[in-house]
Amino acid sequence: MSVFTLDTKPGNPVTLETLESVIAGLGVTIADSEKEDYRTLLAVYHEAAETLFSLPGPTVLVPDTTRSPREDVRPPTAEENPLGAWAYRCVVKDKQAQAGGVLEGRTIALKDCISLAGVPMQLGSSVYANYTPNEDATLVTRILAAGGTITGRAVCENFCHSGTSHSAASGVVHNPYAQGYSSGGSSSGSGALVAGGAVDMAVGADQGGSVRIPSGWCGLFGLKPTFGLVPYTGCGSNEPTNDHAGPMTKTVLDNAALLQAMAGNDGIDDRSFGAPKPEDLPDYVGALKGLDKPTDLTGVKVGLIQESLDMPGFDPRVLATFHAAVEKLKALGATVEIVSVPMHKHGAAIWTGVSKAGGAANKLGITFGRRGYIMNDINERVAPLTQETWDQLYPSSKNILLNGAYAMKRFPTLLGHATNLSLKLRLDYDRVLGEYNVLLAPNLPYLANSHAAIPFASSSPENPAKPLDLIGKQLGLTYNTAPFNQSGHPVLAVPCGMLPIEEGPLAGSGTKLPVSLQVIGRWFDEPSVYRVAYAWEQAYNWKEL
Repeated sequence: MSVFTLDTKPGNPVTLETLESVIAGLGVTIADSEKEDYRTLLAVYHEAAETLFSLPGPTVLVPDTTRSPREDVRPPTAEENPLGAWAYRCVVKDKQAQAGGVLEGRTIALKDCISLAGVPMQLGSSVYANYTPNEDATLVTRILAAGGTITGRAVCENFCHSGTSHSAASGVVHNPYAQGYSSGGSSSGSGALVAGGAVDMAVGADQGGSVRIPSGWCGLFGLKPTFGLVPYTGCGSNEPTNDHAGPMTKTVLDNAALLQAMAGNDGIDDRSFGAPKPEDLPDYVGALKGLDKPTDLTGVKVGLIQESLDMPGFDPRVLATFHAAVEKLKALGATVEIVSVPMHKHGAAIWTGVSKAGGAANKLGITFGRRGYIMNDINERVAPLTQETWDQLYPSSKNILLNGAYAMKRFPTLLGHATNLSLKLRLDYDRVLGEYNVLLAPNLPYLANSHAAIPFASSSPENPAKPLDLIGKQLGLTYNTAPFNQSGHPVLAVPCGMLPIEEGPLAGSGTKLPVSLQVIGRWFDEPSVYRVAYAWEQAYNWKEL
């Protein structure tokens, strides 16, 4: 450690009482004879920190609003928001977008955790009321340059911390196939808007399944790309090692097109440093369009992860639908074999160790070990934590902060150990992927559930809903999704059938909801993932299965 001066300014607020408070927080003691020396060193550090806060940060994300003006920025009307999926409306186009760009003429919604300058952003929480970013995320600039038109923000779940769609401060998001049922989370609005036809495409963010859950329950193709392939610069982070932004679309070609526009190292986000530069990306769209026999999977080796078939709370009908889809893949020529990845059954627990301990630190502004651009204006809404902020948090967010605080006291090296286990998990998947082109697993264990039994609608300060009542309807939901956030492999949710509702107010009505599977690939091998999904899509109408 270097100390450059021992002189402090008059009025420096660091006193012996300040030092005593810091010592107490560490749970240690310091000899009385040393306290004044350490007070001086702490006072010097305080002034160094104040100096840093007086310096302006980088201006790498400043948008050109002349080239891409922010137009018709407004809250959604009730008439245009029947699913509760719009958070905010706008029209943003790049006047200098490349002619014939891969997204020309397409409309796109952004999950409400992705910076779009001049358009209010809430991250699903009242904590961010009246917050408007002044920067555009890297992926936003790229979407606009590729000819896409951003037509608004899609509701996301509270702090992006729920797998179902009832936690956002703006209210419930409904499934387009069944009013009163979940659209999945945390990219709840993104799934509902695409499946409901309000936009052509949407961008979600996936930290434990938050692209794949709403894609699965809304019948979409939803990609969690390889870790870092899509830069996360300018997006609200939960925990940086499991942050992924990805496309949510009705077709595989649309998914590939949106990925084509967004992907590639941006030279800012350290998550993206291992990715190819945009100009060096594979031609995701062209590779699919150029297939002579798009439904022929002859020679493609597929491994079915044995441990993925034993999810908690598995609806046997969902499992049967998945197995029927596997048989149809075989009919296209693919070789499908059962493979064992024993660490898979621990993957969700590994993710929990990272996402709770690391996520709590991240939300409290402890963004250590990072290079890139940190959204401090978001972090400053939570850190330092106050009772007022705590009272506004959803139970899932409170639970993460409590878990993180407990881990720091009881298991201080848990985050490091879980990080090491994440590496083992990745290497174990890699071992199997060395023999197979892709892997398969069910996506979600049960159909989208109803909002009916959740008491949030009648909760009040005098009679609040209980935390377990609010969280209980997502038990076991991320068993097969969360492991791949920690391993970093690309995973595409693929709709594979429809089943009648057996729970909630529409039980027995004949109304059906989507079922989904996952196609998992090697790092940066999205082309192989897309090839299998495209063959499936071209050969079968999943809504009739």
